[in-house]
Amino acid sequence: MNRDDFDLRETLFAHSMRVVAQMQSSGVSILAGTDSAAPYVIPGFALHQELALLVKAGLSPMQALQTATKNPADFFGQGKVQGTIEPGKAADLLLLDANPLEDIRNTQKILAVVADGRLSRRADLDQLLAGVERLNQR
Repeated sequence: MNRDDFDLRETLFAHSMRVVAQMQSSGVSILAGTDSAAPYVIPGFALHQELALLVKAGLSPMQALQTATKNPADFFGQGKVQGTIEPGKAADLLLLDANPLEDIRNTQKILAVVADGRLSRRADLDQLLAGVERLNQR
C-alpha cells in the first residue's frame, strides 16, 4: 500500500463516519454487521470495535448497543420476542464488569455470558479462548 492508497482509505473512512452520523440523525435504523466473513474480521471481537466506531461517528452508547440488539430484532420482525430484555422474551445476555453506557469500550469487560440458557463465567470463556488459540497454532 502506498501513501496515496493510505490517504484515500483515510478519506473514505472519514466520509463513512459522517454518513453514519447523518443516517442516525435522519432516523435510519442501523444494524451492526462486523460478524461477516471478511479478511481480518474476527466475529465477536470485531463487534466491540464496531460499537466503538459507531459512538465515534456520533451515536450514543445506547444507540450503538441497539444496533446489535434491538434494531436487528425489529428488522427481522422479531422485536416482540427478542432484542430487548423484558419478561417473556428470549435473550442471550452479556454480563459486564463496567457500564457500557458510560464508555462503550466497557462491552469488552465481560464477566459472564448467558447463551441458550447456559451460564459461562469468565474462567469458562478464557478456557474456550485458550482452546481456540491452541487450534490456531497447529
